[in-house]
Amino acid sequence: MLEVSTIGLDLAKNVFQMHGADGSGAVAFRKKLRRDQVLKFLAAQPACTVAMEACAGGHYWAREIAKLGHDARLIAPGYVKPFVKRQKNDAADAEAICEAAQRPTMRFVAAKSEEQQAAAMVFRVRDLMVRQRTQTINAIRGHLAEFGLVAAQGLFHAAKLVAAIEDKGTAIPEAARPILSLLVAQLRALDERVAVLDREIARRAKEDAEARRLMTIPGIGPITATALAALAPSRQPSRGGETLRRGSASRRCNAPQAASRSSARRPGWVNEPCVGC
Repeated sequence: MLEVSTIGLDLAKNVFQMHGADGSGAVAFRKKLRRDQVLKFLAAQPACTVAMEACAGGHYWAREIAKLGHDARLIAPGYVKPFVKRQKNDAADAEAICEAAQRPTMRFVAAKSEEQQAAAMVFRVRDLMVRQRTQTINAIRGHLAEFGLVAAQGLFHAAKLVAAIEDKGTAIPEAARPILSLLVAQLRALDERVAVLDREIARRAKEDAEARRLMTIPGIGPITATALAALAPSRQPSRGGETLRRGSASRRCNAPQAASRSSARRPGWVNEPCVGC
């Protein structure tokens, strides 16, 4: 039986596909396992490299597999795609992951701890709230435009539309006013939630030493500083010994979407796609 040196694991919700290869790349096994069988199977395998795509759940599996003594590796999906053969399926994906992990120049995504992922959650929730608020404002603007009430774009000008809805003297049909009032209530609730998240981010910025240092840079505020401290990957040595540093590659992380546009364009912070963070 061939000695397995690399295992490609195609992550899924329930059924996972594995592809094992030896040091020369020869196929050692192909196996399909249920979710509750994955760790039991890997626990019985000798220590080797287990590679996965850095997708949803990837960081969790990397942490759990590393506890078994394996070298858990996460690869950006864009780096795996060139190795996928025809007739794309789970088995082909697992094989492509295994082959990509064996490339000597492959660059990997650093597995995040539970604390890092928890710290990043506030930005994703805030981004969701802001997008929902924008959708609500656009809905209000679109409905009122049908009755000849128009306001400039932007959060500030949305107050004029809200005032028009609440003013009984405006030319809005009474049948539409209660429905529009629901959108106004939703808009105010979203404003309150965003404000709560902003206060939480400001609190974290004051308590985090790295965020305080980042805020000394002109144009960097609490949201941008805390997002960079929580989401930007740290220094990670690659398999070949090359150090992956912030600013060492051309690809850019788009994870801190809560940051300002000017800071998002600031070069030199991220070394690889921040996938699954």
